[in-house]
Amino acid sequence: MSEQQKFRPIDQLSYEEARDELIEVVRILELGQMSLDESLNYWERGEELAAYCEDYLNGASSRIEKALAQRDQRNQGGANSGEAEN
Repeated sequence: MSEQQKFRPIDQLSYEEARDELIEVVRILELGQMSLDESLNYWERGEELAAYCEDYLNGASSRIEKALAQRDQRNQGGANSGEAEN
């Protein structure tokens, strides 16, 4: 990668953009047609993208688990109040 060509900052990428760029980075690295320095730059970028995607997915998973726990809590509360009325 030339000095003039730079990667977009990770924090400016959506999850989908980061995932797509990671796929492209892997494809480019698999071709094996770059200098060692260029390969290292792409490898480092791939590591950054992979970490970003993993963090994003972990956060999404946590949000889902929290929402499901809240739903279950509401459902249990409704079931318990219904039992008390009988």
